[in-house]
Amino acid sequence: MDFTECYGDTVSSVAAAARTGCWKQVRRLIRRGFSVDCRDNRGWNALHEAAAAGSKECVKEILATVSGSSRHCRIFVNSLTHEGESACYLAAKHGHVAVVQLLLRARADFNHLTNDSSCPLYAAVHGGYKDIVELLVRHGAEVNGTHTASCWTCLHQAVYEGHSEIVQLLVGVCNLEALDDHNISPLFLAAQYGKQECLEILVNAGANVNTQAADLATPLLIASQEGHQNCVEFLLDHGADPNVACSRDWPQLAIHAAAEFGHIGLIAATDRVCDQGDGMVSPIYVAVNRHQSGSVRALLSEGYSPDAQDCTHVLGLHSPLSLALMQAMDFFRFSSFSESVRLLVAAGAHLKEEDWLYALHEGKIVLELQELRELLCVALEHVQFAPCWLPVLLKAGLQPSLLLQPHVLEHADGDALNYLLEFVNWTTLPKSLKSILDRRREEQTWKPWTHFDTVVSLSHICRLQIRLMLGPDLLMRTSIVQQLPVPPSLHQLACHHKSGLFHEKHWFFQL
Repeated sequence: MDFTECYGDTVSSVAAAARTGCWKQVRRLIRRGFSVDCRDNRGWNALHEAAAAGSKECVKEILATVSGSSRHCRIFVNSLTHEGESACYLAAKHGHVAVVQLLLRARADFNHLTNDSSCPLYAAVHGGYKDIVELLVRHGAEVNGTHTASCWTCLHQAVYEGHSEIVQLLVGVCNLEALDDHNISPLFLAAQYGKQECLEILVNAGANVNTQAADLATPLLIASQEGHQNCVEFLLDHGADPNVACSRDWPQLAIHAAAEFGHIGLIAATDRVCDQGDGMVSPIYVAVNRHQSGSVRALLSEGYSPDAQDCTHVLGLHSPLSLALMQAMDFFRFSSFSESVRLLVAAGAHLKEEDWLYALHEGKIVLELQELRELLCVALEHVQFAPCWLPVLLKAGLQPSLLLQPHVLEHADGDALNYLLEFVNWTTLPKSLKSILDRRREEQTWKPWTHFDTVVSLSHICRLQIRLMLGPDLLMRTSIVQQLPVPPSLHQLACHHKSGLFHEKHWFFQL
């Protein structure tokens, strides 16, 4: 190295001229004896500056000074910066095709890797410089090398950037099934980032549409997850299998990803065994879990079961509705799940006993009166669980007369029926309902409490009237009841009645 001119923090005179593209000044400086190989604190010399600036004439002038010895010329042409960047790399990175041509003729090493594993071809692909890519490929550049920490090939990068013309050029020479460190192929990337043109080129070139990443995700699953509907449709039209299991934990399909992110577009193509099949998980579970009421609505409208299958062994849940109600209890956010609950209930979802506990557990969740009324239609179909839900519905202010249905009176447990009758004036029941009670009494399936056979007591009539006047909100406040201008004996009666049965078996419903 010529030490006649060397700076620790700036470029040499020749390098400064080359950076500006002033080739005449470069020539004058060289003729005056200034060195072309003085390095700055980045390890750059004049050739690096000229290549990065894209100055073809400056590169010619600089190369002319070292043309006497082919070995010395080759060493100089391939000299590296502190980052491992050659002049050829810098020219390719900035899209200077004419400079790359000059350096190739000067025997530049176009496969040399930089410190971060890049190379001239990868840099040109990243920048979208098709002419340089074509030039380097024609000269025999390594097309299947891995670059970057994630081991991407040039084809991966071209797809990621969406450079479809470069992808078209590379599919004829690259390994279409090259995998990065997560077993992701270029086609998978095209599906993931919605690069439809690149996807079509790869598929038409023969790339595998059902390739799977390390976590078993498929291009169809990732496209569904990201909402790239055009890519989803193209993949389906070209052999993508929507029923490939995409998870090791449970048989997740592409439709599960679609439901999770609200991008339903695979319903018709998916095998319906995932709806209720043993060992499977209905996508409704996923939609409910991610609060995607739109997905829930779409799946239900296509005939997916609101009850799905029992997934206790996989998810620890026995139904989508139990999931919605459990989340409501856990996160104190019933309103955000109420739409899914309403959709499932309207579609005929069945509640089991534990579901009622999630829905009505007073210590964990406060339901609005309207929400309680929406659950009424389900309650009437689950009379066998009346000991769970009846006290809470009535204590929350539900109009007792709404429960005076033939179905309830015919099938309710005897004690639950007595509890209900305590909230109404049973002497005014319609004849049709009284006949049901009479028949059950004769059949000994119901035994009324002893005081039902007597004239309704004044205290009971007063209690009913107080309840009517106060309404459910004030009635729930003991302090309000205690301020009523009535005899103290009526204070307790005005509060919600608690029978021994419900007190013992359902202590968690107590106020």
